[in-house]
Amino acid sequence: MHFKYAHEIKDLLIKKEVSAEEVVKSSIERIKEVDGKIDAFLEVFEEDAIENAKSVDKKIANGEEVGALAGIPMAIKDNICLKNQKTTCASKILENFTSPYDATVVRKLKESDAIIIGRLNMDEFAMGSSTENSSIKKTKNPYDLERVPGGSSGGSAASVAAGEVYFSLGSDTGGSIRQPASLCGVVGFKPTYGRVSRYGLVAFASSLDQIGPFTRDVEDCALVLNTICGKDNLDSTSANVDVEDFTTYLNKDIKGIRVGLPKEYFGEGIDEGVKREVEKAVEALKLLGAEVKEISLPMSKYSLPVYYILSSSEASSNLARFDGIRYGYRADEFEDLVDLYVKSRSIGFGSEVKRRIMLGTYALSSGYYDAYYKKALKVKRLIIEEFKRAFEEVDLIVSPTSPSVAFKFGEKADDPLKMYLSDVCTVPVNIAGLPAVSMPVGLSEGLPVGLQIIGNYFQEGKILSLASSIEKIVNFNARPLI
Repeated sequence: MHFKYAHEIKDLLIKKEVSAEEVVKSSIERIKEVDGKIDAFLEVFEEDAIENAKSVDKKIANGEEVGALAGIPMAIKDNICLKNQKTTCASKILENFTSPYDATVVRKLKESDAIIIGRLNMDEFAMGSSTENSSIKKTKNPYDLERVPGGSSGGSAASVAAGEVYFSLGSDTGGSIRQPASLCGVVGFKPTYGRVSRYGLVAFASSLDQIGPFTRDVEDCALVLNTICGKDNLDSTSANVDVEDFTTYLNKDIKGIRVGLPKEYFGEGIDEGVKREVEKAVEALKLLGAEVKEISLPMSKYSLPVYYILSSSEASSNLARFDGIRYGYRADEFEDLVDLYVKSRSIGFGSEVKRRIMLGTYALSSGYYDAYYKKALKVKRLIIEEFKRAFEEVDLIVSPTSPSVAFKFGEKADDPLKMYLSDVCTVPVNIAGLPAVSMPVGLSEGLPVGLQIIGNYFQEGKILSLASSIEKIVNFNARPLI
């Protein structure tokens, strides 16, 4: 039961071979059994989840129409607001914040009768690549408890990989869905910027953040995207683009589809084991009739510095509101108003968040704005233009998701630059606002390897089409021994 796909559970529920209450109780038992080892959950809503499951069962018994995700247990990253529940961003500064409203994605999930079973751990304010920066606890990789699950949506990826829930939601600012999906052996999708409403997502870098799903297979990913995508008047950056039925893109013939391999994404810094598994998947694509060609994206090498200047600048602005006066933790002892600000933010924020606030404040400061922030915006435009030219040559771009498999705790924690390189293959996608998926394609050293598929704007369907073909050939069926 724990490792079935969401669409299989959906079929069982419709056929009345299992009840939603049984499914939810099974998930809760699984969480009690394994979460003490992996620490993916910050909170489990046991009573609410069972009551909501009973309501779904009642609807099914009465022959009422139910939503597309009816009765399926899922969980959300702790930076997505859930009414009357805590939303802490895994930070001390928000440890007592209870959301008075639902994020738009939460509202849509509730309308689809999905069962939200709990809150998931993350790097504080989504800043990190390993979930070592949570102020609450470290989430472990279900494949090896001495290794990280990736970040910042490490709890979201680990909970699905460990069979605790059937899908989850995370957020992706520089790869925070795709990189942990790669390290934990699950599917993680970052939609086009604006495809999914950000209303109710606590902002890290507003021009880069995007909510997306973690699932066990591509079909489940399409099902969840069907629910969470769409125009939202509560988000001014929400795109007015029709939501297709993404499941119609699955199981299509990919003969003749043009796939680009950017040579810069297969060069220095990519582990041999990762490269080997990705290249095997590419060879399989050729057998299916895809036209694979090498392309070049030389501007990608500037993506990391551009990302850290822009995201840190936006973070320094977005997090200014958490000062102990307007919002957030307030220090108990202080001498005057300035001391109150200093102590509240010094105690409330962790070291990685402070580092990025200082970087961003410096980049935005008078005298340095033109040299750093303005220049980064110009390079961002060049990166976007380069992707646009690439998509005149090819339909989709394929690369490794992460340069390595999951690394051990502490291995990169003392070297921020080394840690930041974990996102070297994913960050360009956020800079350009493109959609991309990470899917498991094999194992190296017994740990999952992820392949990234990047598409043009609002071409999520094409990505899913190629991903479903690869999934069938690769047949990744590894499960963590937990």
